[in-house]
Amino acid sequence: MTKVISFISRKGGTGKTTNAINLATSLHQLKKKVLLVETDTNYTISSIRKIELFKLKKKKDPYFKIIGSRDNRAATEITGLKKSGDYDYIIVDSAGKTTDKGIRELCLESDMVLITTSLTQNDLLVAFQTVKDLRPAEKLNANLKICILPNRIHSLTRFTTVMTQLAQLDSEIIQTYVPQRKTYTTPSTVKADRRYKNVAKQIIKQLG
Repeated sequence: MTKVISFISRKGGTGKTTNAINLATSLHQLKKKVLLVETDTNYTISSIRKIELFKLKKKKDPYFKIIGSRDNRAATEITGLKKSGDYDYIIVDSAGKTTDKGIRELCLESDMVLITTSLTQNDLLVAFQTVKDLRPAEKLNANLKICILPNRIHSLTRFTTVMTQLAQLDSEIIQTYVPQRKTYTTPSTVKADRRYKNVAKQIIKQLG
């Protein structure tokens, strides 16, 4: 059964795209059938893939599929993709605001929404508001899990400290964090960072 994991936030710059790529690449390397959907009309992820294939001198693309969409039609397209049964996981990198109709519809098609946040006061405020905006979707989609993914956390930070800081968000927290590493901010769509695999495994474990 296909599972849909959507990265959603009230604003850009929180790490949605970076984590969507890292998650998709890690799941692909774990032998899962993955589709990555990007709704940013600049189609940044598709461009990254093309550049990587060019550098590797590959004429064919043997990696997971990446498609472009828009927030106002992503939910409808995902409905059809789920029915096809071609994928274990569909990862969505959304671009829209949480108040957009398309984002609300995307929540109804998702099994998990991941909200990435650092521990800065500004990011925590954005995450809090994002959770608040999306909470009504849980009443319409009983299978939906809205989870916080701690992101850009200093590697020496204790996880208990992370949990304490995020407790105010009143939402399920992924039981690990993405450390602040250069390799995570320059993700590859063809080669997974081995250290991100543990993050991917924990996300899938909590997805159930």
